[in-house]
Amino acid sequence: MSRLKNKTAVVTGASKGIGASIAKYFAAEGAKVVVNYASSREGAEKVVNEITGQGGTAIAVQADVANQIDVTRLFEETKNAFGTIDILVNNAGVYIYEPVELVSPETFHKSFNTNVLGSIFTIQEALKHFGDKGGNIINISSGASNSPLPTGSVYSATKTALDALTVALSKEFSGRNIRINSLLPGIVETEGAHTAGFIGSEAEAGFVAKTPLGRTGQPDDIAKVAVFLASDESAWITGEKITVSGGVYGF
Repeated sequence: MSRLKNKTAVVTGASKGIGASIAKYFAAEGAKVVVNYASSREGAEKVVNEITGQGGTAIAVQADVANQIDVTRLFEETKNAFGTIDILVNNAGVYIYEPVELVSPETFHKSFNTNVLGSIFTIQEALKHFGDKGGNIINISSGASNSPLPTGSVYSATKTALDALTVALSKEFSGRNIRINSLLPGIVETEGAHTAGFIGSEAEAGFVAKTPLGRTGQPDDIAKVAVFLASDESAWITGEKITVSGGVYGF
């Protein structure tokens, strides 16, 4: 398929999980993809190799989205490699759950600097490269922005802030042919979820029991919707918060 043919996409935090799946699905639809990573070079190169092995086009670029200098370099390297930038997916994020008594200035700022300020940095750079043709931004939020969980106060607050950015910027971009939407995943089986001990736990079983579609999500479930939002099939959609959670966050 070629819904994203001749498009260039930057996907942040794409060395694993949802970001990696989005990068691979974009490439399968014809996009040239920049697989951004902060520290996992091996993971990012694995994603690139999978894409190129299937005949797609991709490069890996290291950058910490919370570092403005890194973000500027990320987009410069993208332009040098592909000449244009059409799509930005803000997927990079940190996932810290802890009781409010344990929230420290360090963990608070780490969460907001990556999940919120990092997205602002990447959007600022993307706007410099979109040009008159416009562009497309997809912010990967979370179902927890609408339905915060215990010990997730700060994480949920970052995602709620990201959603507010989406809505505000959709209006700010009026007349510039730039679309921006939030994609809110539910519980998804990723490397991080395994590392946290969530997959296979009683907590996961509890979520599945409350999920109308009766299973934990997979990264591909999110990537397929991201392709839709990145393509012309969603040309009349902007400023929306689209929940993809099997129904558990559908209220």
